[in-house]
Amino acid sequence: MHANVIIFGSTGSIGLSTLKVIRQFQNRFTVKGLSCHKNITLLKEQILEFHPQYVAVSDEETCLTDEYKKLKKEFGSIVFYEGLEGLSQLAANGADILVVGIIGAAALKPTLESLQYIKRIAIANKETLVMAGDIFLMHLQRYGVELLPVDSEHCAIFTLLSGRNADSVKRLILTASGGSVRHKPVEMLDTVTVEEALMHPTWNMGKKITIDSATMMNKGLEIIEAHYLFSVPYESIEVVIHPESIVHGMVERIDGTLLAHMSITDMVYPIQRALTYPQVCSNDFGNVDLTAIGPLHFSKPDMKRYPALALCYEAGRQGGTMPAVLNAANEVAVNAFLQKKISFTRIVDVVEKVLGKHARIDNPDLPAIFNADAEARQLALTCI
Repeated sequence: MHANVIIFGSTGSIGLSTLKVIRQFQNRFTVKGLSCHKNITLLKEQILEFHPQYVAVSDEETCLTDEYKKLKKEFGSIVFYEGLEGLSQLAANGADILVVGIIGAAALKPTLESLQYIKRIAIANKETLVMAGDIFLMHLQRYGVELLPVDSEHCAIFTLLSGRNADSVKRLILTASGGSVRHKPVEMLDTVTVEEALMHPTWNMGKKITIDSATMMNKGLEIIEAHYLFSVPYESIEVVIHPESIVHGMVERIDGTLLAHMSITDMVYPIQRALTYPQVCSNDFGNVDLTAIGPLHFSKPDMKRYPALALCYEAGRQGGTMPAVLNAANEVAVNAFLQKKISFTRIVDVVEKVLGKHARIDNPDLPAIFNADAEARQLALTCI
């Protein structure tokens, strides 16, 4: 089977890994469209290699630069789209697979709008499900779109659950590395520098998600995702610290047996799964050698070290607009930390304060979700 692929965020870490997989399976995939935010230099390299028909650049300021104008002129046969609206226009050309590799709440609208034009969505963007899980799932059903998770943890759970009776499942276990400052004494976390927080021990990711990994907000958002992806109650989803990042997810059955999914720490594996499913294809990406890795360690997360986890569980259980507010406040707080305006521990403090001041709206429509998102961002800036 040959498939046309559009990639939202081709110059980011997920996009680069997706193109690595496509490079390995050139006879199976054609890159129909690419999008980037600002990285025109890398985008040009990708255009030269993969020859897309359509390209979108989502950052409006970048679209005003001479570099971008030169790119458009050089590739006159390509249709270019600009701004966030350009992502929706890109997807409207239709594709067998859309890979959503961009981060943040900004992905929600174009991702929802794209569903009427595609057959399968491979989603790495957490915010779409966190902010509007019920609405997103309703749109999937309406347009008959197949959903494949790209997060390594959710891909692991998806694989372990495939073909299994839901009644046989007792709980889902998401593993977490513990992040870049997992060995720092709790009482010293307020001294963590941006540089320290960005030094992830096992994964190579973008800045925002690396900070989220250090606070474990990332894992908290994944809990909310898992709730929607697998229709599992929050009390049946657990997090375990696993520093080696070899086991990506586990499923405990009601008979007491535990199923684990392992691979080396490279996003090409869940991306390949999402692109080639239901087939299992050989690749040259490497294998797990347990004898070389040695001992694997597992422990419960220290909630004093990772207060973000409790916030995410609570926001998820409350539902309504709370997860959207959680996400918006966190985006603002993480950005402030990266700009060295607040300390590391203040990230979660800001989120908690914003959640405490928000009047939850149950069963929100999209405008209510976007309003809650905007209000939370403004409130977070005020707190900062």
